[in-house]
Amino acid sequence: MAKWRTWLPWLLLVAAGLILPAILPPFRLNLLGRFLSLGIVALGIDLIWGFTGMLSLGQGIFFALGGYAVGMHLQLLALPPGELPEFFGLYGVKALPAFWQPFHSPLFTGLCIWVLPALVAGVLGYLVFRNRIKGVYFSILTQAALLVFFNFFNGQQKLINGTNGLKTDTARIFGELVGSDAMQRNLFWLTLVLVVAAWALCRWITRGRFGDALIAIRDDEPRLRFTGYNPTAYKTLVFAIAGAMAGVSGALYTVQSGIVSPQYMAVPFSIEMVIWVAVGGRGTLIGAVLGAVLINYAKSLVSEQLPETWLFIQGGLFLLVVTALPDGLVGWWRQGGPRQIQAMVGWPPLAPTYPGLDLDPAVQAEREALGSIPGGAP
Repeated sequence: MAKWRTWLPWLLLVAAGLILPAILPPFRLNLLGRFLSLGIVALGIDLIWGFTGMLSLGQGIFFALGGYAVGMHLQLLALPPGELPEFFGLYGVKALPAFWQPFHSPLFTGLCIWVLPALVAGVLGYLVFRNRIKGVYFSILTQAALLVFFNFFNGQQKLINGTNGLKTDTARIFGELVGSDAMQRNLFWLTLVLVVAAWALCRWITRGRFGDALIAIRDDEPRLRFTGYNPTAYKTLVFAIAGAMAGVSGALYTVQSGIVSPQYMAVPFSIEMVIWVAVGGRGTLIGAVLGAVLINYAKSLVSEQLPETWLFIQGGLFLLVVTALPDGLVGWWRQGGPRQIQAMVGWPPLAPTYPGLDLDPAVQAEREALGSIPGGAP
């Protein structure tokens, strides 16, 4: 039964991936692809928060870096040789800046999508962790770093079009417009595959001795340090991995949304990422993916009808998790949540050791007979 509960969310996810492209209109399928891509950054947050105990409020930095890498490549891909992106002409730029040149290469761009965020996260993490900054101070510091990057990217009008961002839907890949329905369907399949790959990577990381060390850092870092381990190395590495995953997530989200802008580094967006993981189930991995997809799809549906109410619903979800579901939806499911609902509505739960006994007609007849005797068993 426990294994069935563990694998049921994945079976539902795979079934949805196979069925939904055939029944959903292109717009809805595109939304689902975007929200699945957000599941990858949520997995990274679960890795550093759920397993290592480090609450980062700045994952939008690495998310945006991955998005800008693919956005710059697609801007150049959409132009004839020798021409500049249109926005450069608006600011009087006559030659392509040097740091744009490598993004002509698909190979360089593919590496930059995850290597650059990983490097930035690794450097930032090392500077923080070697000084033993943790807890709420780490969260505040990551949010401060997010604000620095947000303001820096906002002010770079001449280099990356500042607040306007970079559009990606007019480029062509293999002869197809990135924004076309056919290409978006292909990107949905690619996103689904990469989500499963990211989950497998996180599961591999969290199993074995390395995963035990991460959990030890979360539960009692001084004791781990006393036994001879160096928590700084573990924390820096896992933070870099989460940064790389955020970069991949940002790239996939960018090509499916059609634009990348500094708004990816807005503070509320990074806080929302944490809410996805909390609602889905911290420390469960699959809960991070389900939380990202379900909450964002609910946000889209509610905002279409009552846009002003979503913030109240999101706040209510967070309060529900904090007060009643500390392990999120997946944790509640694995801990027998459905049986609790059965008990609340008055349905007798199945016998925990031999469930088949409750379905045996002879046992039911004996139970009824005992119940009819005064003082008998209920």
